[in-house]
Amino acid sequence: MGTIGKHRSTQPAHRSAAGAPVQPALALYEQVKSFITHKIQDGSWPAGHRLPSESELVAQFGVARMTVNRALRELVEQGRIVRVAGVGSFVAEDKPQSTLLQIANIASEIRARGHDYRCEFLVAERIAASPDVAAWLDLRPGESVFHTVCLHLENDLPVQLEDRHVNPRVVPAFLEQDFSAMSPSEYLVRNVPFDQIEHVVDAVLPTPEQAERLDMPPNDPCLLLTRRTWTRTTPVTMVRCLHPASRYRLGSRFRADGNPSFG
Repeated sequence: MGTIGKHRSTQPAHRSAAGAPVQPALALYEQVKSFITHKIQDGSWPAGHRLPSESELVAQFGVARMTVNRALRELVEQGRIVRVAGVGSFVAEDKPQSTLLQIANIASEIRARGHDYRCEFLVAERIAASPDVAAWLDLRPGESVFHTVCLHLENDLPVQLEDRHVNPRVVPAFLEQDFSAMSPSEYLVRNVPFDQIEHVVDAVLPTPEQAERLDMPPNDPCLLLTRRTWTRTTPVTMVRCLHPASRYRLGSRFRADGNPSFG
C-alpha cells in the first residue's frame, strides 16, 4: 500500500452549557438545499413536482436571490432537479437503475489478474454532514460524519477514486483503524455485516480535481458507482467510486444465494 496521509479535523467541537456538542450552522444556500432535498427524500415533492419560484424561496428564507440561485444550481448538478428557462424548476425523474450489480474487493480483483495493486490513502477526517450526505445517511445536516478518500491503482495507473462517508452512530471506531493493513471497505464488511445494499451507476465527467487525481483528460467520461449499505434498516456507509471509463468496466457475478463479497 502506498504512503498514507491521514488528515483529521483539529477544530474542537463547540459544546452547549449542558455539555452536548453544538452542530455548526449551515450556510444560507445549504439551508435552502436541505429544505428542498428533504421534501424530495420524504416524498412530499415527487418526480415532476414544480418547486417554489426563486422569488418565493427568497421570501420564505429571507435570503438574497443569488443565494437561492446557488442552491438550485447545485441541486441541478446533483441531478435532483431540472430547470426549464421561463417555466421553473422541477423534481428530476429517477434514472433507471440496475439491481443486479455486485463488485468484488478491488485489491483482490486486480491481483487476480496478476497485476500490482496499490492504494494511496488521501483523506481521513470527521466533518459536518452536508445536506445531501445527511439525506443519504439519514442524519441531520451538520451532524458529525466520517469521511475518507483513497485512490486505487493497477500497475501504478489510477483506476478508482473512492470517496466514502460513514455513519459514526454505527461505526464509532472507524477512524481509529490502520487502513494500511485493511481497506475501509473490507473493515466495514468484516465488522458491520450489512443486510441491504444499493447500487446506482451514472455516466459523468470528472471535476478538474478528480481528473488530476485519476491522471486522465478532464473531458473523458467516467463511470460513477454510488453504493449504500444498511444494517437493520440503519444506513452504514455511502461511497462514490469514480472510474475512468477507458480503463475500467462494471460487471457482476453472483453466487446462487445472491450474497455479495465486499461493501
